[in-house]
Amino acid sequence: MLKNEQDICNLIYEDEKMMDVLRAAQSLNLPDWWICAGFVRSKIWDTLHNLSVRTNIPDVDVIYFDRDNTEEITEKMYEDALKRKLPGIPWSVKNEARMHLANHLPPYSSSEDAISKFPETATALGVKLDEKDQVILTAPCGIKDVINLEVRPTTFFTESKERSAIYEERIRKKKWESIWYKIKVYHIDIDGVENETE
Repeated sequence: MLKNEQDICNLIYEDEKMMDVLRAAQSLNLPDWWICAGFVRSKIWDTLHNLSVRTNIPDVDVIYFDRDNTEEITEKMYEDALKRKLPGIPWSVKNEARMHLANHLPPYSSSEDAISKFPETATALGVKLDEKDQVILTAPCGIKDVINLEVRPTTFFTESKERSAIYEERIRKKKWESIWYKIKVYHIDIDGVENETE
């Protein structure tokens, strides 16, 4: 049973493949780096569904924060370095110091600030390794929803109808319930109120 952040860190630490991925990302020495979103969430949901085989994830999202170099080509260079280190992993590297432009938002102040503005609370998670090879978790929206198998929008995505629509479209496309049957999905109605899917 997963009850707290340390339980999640232990779960990841005991997964050799996840640790290999984390060590590869760590080797780049990126500023304010994290591996986030589905890499963490899917492991938690797989565990809570007692799945013996890890669910495939479309990409491994490595983020970092570097205001001094916001060239997209630099991200591709890091991706290529990771592909050479661990081929077969669907690496995606993004500098959150520039991603606000792609998302048409005010600038983020850090990678963790960017994570807090992800669409779903259950996806607003990041992990990395410290200098002692220990797993560190960041969960700016908390872990309650992810361990309770609840999908709901972050506060940031309930603040405008445009962002609420983006959240709803993501939920429709992801079809997470078809993979993890125990999850409860909350939708936002036109008045900004959450409603659970029956």
